[in-house]
Amino acid sequence: MSNYIWLIPILPLAGFIINGLGRNTLPKNLVGLLGSLVVLIPFILSVILFLQVKNLGQPINVTYFEWIKAGKLSIPFSFLVDQLSSLMLLIITGVGFLIHVYSIGYMHDDAGFGKFFAYLNLFIFFMLLLVLGSNYIILFIGWEGVGLCSYLLIGFWFTNPDYADAAKKAFVMNRIGDLGFLIAIFVMIATFGSASFTDVFSKAATLNIGNPTLVLITILLFIGATGKSAQIPLFTWLPDAMAGPTPVSALIHAATMVTAGIYMIVRSNVLFTLAPFTQHLIAVIGLATILLAAIIAVAQTDIKKVLAYSTVSQLGYMFLGLGVGAYTGAFFHVITHAFFKALLFLCAGSVIHAVSGEQDMRNMGGLRKKLPVTFITMLIGAIAISGIPPFSGFFSKDEILAHVFEYSKTMYVLGVMGSMFTAFYMFRLIYLTFFGKFRGTHEQEHHLHESPSSMTIPLIVLAILSIVGGFIGIPETLGGNHWLEHFLSPIFASTAAQTTEFHMEHQSELILMAVSVTGAILAIIYAFIKYGKGGNIPVEEDGERTPITALAYHKFYIDELYDLIIRKPLDVASKFFYKVVDLKIIDGFVNGLGKVSVESSKGLRLLQTGNVGFYIFVMVIGIIAMMAYSLFKI
Repeated sequence: MSNYIWLIPILPLAGFIINGLGRNTLPKNLVGLLGSLVVLIPFILSVILFLQVKNLGQPINVTYFEWIKAGKLSIPFSFLVDQLSSLMLLIITGVGFLIHVYSIGYMHDDAGFGKFFAYLNLFIFFMLLLVLGSNYIILFIGWEGVGLCSYLLIGFWFTNPDYADAAKKAFVMNRIGDLGFLIAIFVMIATFGSASFTDVFSKAATLNIGNPTLVLITILLFIGATGKSAQIPLFTWLPDAMAGPTPVSALIHAATMVTAGIYMIVRSNVLFTLAPFTQHLIAVIGLATILLAAIIAVAQTDIKKVLAYSTVSQLGYMFLGLGVGAYTGAFFHVITHAFFKALLFLCAGSVIHAVSGEQDMRNMGGLRKKLPVTFITMLIGAIAISGIPPFSGFFSKDEILAHVFEYSKTMYVLGVMGSMFTAFYMFRLIYLTFFGKFRGTHEQEHHLHESPSSMTIPLIVLAILSIVGGFIGIPETLGGNHWLEHFLSPIFASTAAQTTEFHMEHQSELILMAVSVTGAILAIIYAFIKYGKGGNIPVEEDGERTPITALAYHKFYIDELYDLIIRKPLDVASKFFYKVVDLKIIDGFVNGLGKVSVESSKGLRLLQTGNVGFYIFVMVIGIIAMMAYSLFKI
């Protein structure tokens, strides 16, 4: 099977080329079929690879050619399929295939149907390259590639200036983080003489805990992760990224690309374990992101914006887990989040499809009877993300919170508060969208309908995964053996040698589970009282709000703050450099030299009189000058 690994990324690339070239000529049915098949076949191959890795217990490393050779530095173009990358392959191709199928129905009437599928295929190619690479260079190529595809897909409807601006914002903010990642790679090569995972990790394991170089490398890597995975301070691009078509939000900004930062840190776990300062920084940033994004989500009225800030908050839980050393728990949440957040976004797309493009929940309501499949599946997704057992989110989130409890009681309390906010804003969304009376226009109500099967079947599959996805990590406390932890143990072997094994009494773990579940249920009840039974509707755009609600509704004015302290000073500085440094100093100096040359030439040309006697006179003066020079030199 190792001989066919190259097919996994190549097939989506072929789909991009064919659909891209034939975007205006190929029938839509053929484009959708081809675009989906080139993801389905890699999924089948990924399943075979996963089973091979599971049965053999050994990674598969395939080198195709020597890519970069400079002195002692050698970087091969090679792929690595181990326990971690095999699971990522399943997520990318499996969830990706479902979203491709969903897109056939969702984008059917769009004029850019072929171009959209070409971009989706290109994204899958780069994401697969990211997780298959056996060194940081190939990972970085995939990393940059998914950033490019994110820009293309966010700005897919680029004729709308706001959507084009959102795409540029995502691109620029990701470049800021990517610079940190790139510098980290340079420092790695300078320190370890290699960018290969195997070489870097083995050499890093010989260094002392807290080594300054490791701290520098891990901080730079974390900067890269904050951009790609939308953490403070580089998180504001992701909510604006909802400008793209809803399948894009599900694929890129929920299930795959935004988890690239978590994948990179999990892959580099030994580096971060040896840099406890960086780990603590990650935990603090993750926790702050959880609370900030969750509070903002509580006040939003755009159904996709609620899910966008929810994504930022859930990514915060993953970083919180990474920061406290719960690498398995963080990656477990990557898996479950891929299921229920992709489901929630696709359900939101189904709702938007039904109400003729409307995204404001204030203009929805009463949709559960008109959209029964969408309602049931979205309810399942909401229960899963709220952490209610036995749905998938319960197992992964509670594993993270258990590790946080051992690390810091204060952080644990704040983490539970974040999970309560999650349950509240998700069921606020459910009640505003599906309960009460329909608040849209009569024309919208007349056209309400359930989505076609190409959209609802992926919803059903993802709903099932959102229910059973957590069973791969049932803890011993609940009678399981945590299959995922044992499966991933080779990935964390070096980390395990540097740390003590996490252990918690079963009774304590059960109490922590009860606390988090009780908190979530109380939050759901409060949402029901306020928006279900109470029938409250958020006030209009210019309505009166309490100060804290107004702050949350306006996203704490963070974009405005960035505009004030970053963009405007840069604009002032750029105008100064343009008008003063560039025009007056640099151009003044260059133009001044030109003027001196022109004016001096005007004087010198007067010597050219055409008078032979004058020329003889000048020649004699020259001879005398040369003789005088020679005399004084002697």
